[in-house]
Amino acid sequence: MNVKFTISYDGSEYAGSQTQPNGLSVEDKLQEVFKSLNIDTKIILSGRTDKDVHATGQVFNAIIPSYWYDLKKLKDIMNRHLPISIKVHNIKEVDERFHSRFSAKKRVYRYLVTKEQLSVFNSKYISHYKDFDEEKIKEAIKLFEGVHDFEYFHKKGSDKDNTVREVFKTSFYKYRNLYVFKFTANSYLRSQIRLMVGFLLEVGKGELTKNDLILQLKKEKYIYRKPANPYGLYLTKVLYK
Repeated sequence: MNVKFTISYDGSEYAGSQTQPNGLSVEDKLQEVFKSLNIDTKIILSGRTDKDVHATGQVFNAIIPSYWYDLKKLKDIMNRHLPISIKVHNIKEVDERFHSRFSAKKRVYRYLVTKEQLSVFNSKYISHYKDFDEEKIKEAIKLFEGVHDFEYFHKKGSDKDNTVREVFKTSFYKYRNLYVFKFTANSYLRSQIRLMVGFLLEVGKGELTKNDLILQLKKEKYIYRKPANPYGLYLTKVLYK
């Protein structure tokens, strides 16, 4: 039967979400547990997250034997066997046509920043930027909304021929001592969000302008290409409706 899993993980513990030759990915750890339960299956992730990028709502689907009909029991067993850096939140049976990647309509990411000094306990989960103008970022982030060719906002060398993506909604807001960048899009290119955030932070610091962002977004000029720190990035939610 085809089953949908919703999980979270601490990306700082892994070399990305997708299986790696060194066996140090989130997918590799999940497969270790499946094999210990005599489940031989292929994991289909909703999308790839890079090394050090976290997830609170990653989704994957897999075909599992029908005798695992008690999905609550399966969830409990998996969570006992998985390291504390990975947690299964929900498992449910889905239509055989469901594909966690191709069935997804929207993907939501958040990037967390603070102006306060980090400690050893949160430095892998929040990025620190000392000073920036919140209003400048609030205005500039809206320029990413719509359909754009993000060729100048993705990591060179990635294997994407089509670099056009649609960003449905963006926002930048403060929550307690955190500043949150939020992006909702159909999908993303490799390092796209970190490159967008990196550019926005430079706008917030006054080093770059909204006009600079427009020029790069239109591919008229390649101005800034330094990605923000990966530790503040979270795959928050994958939407299928």
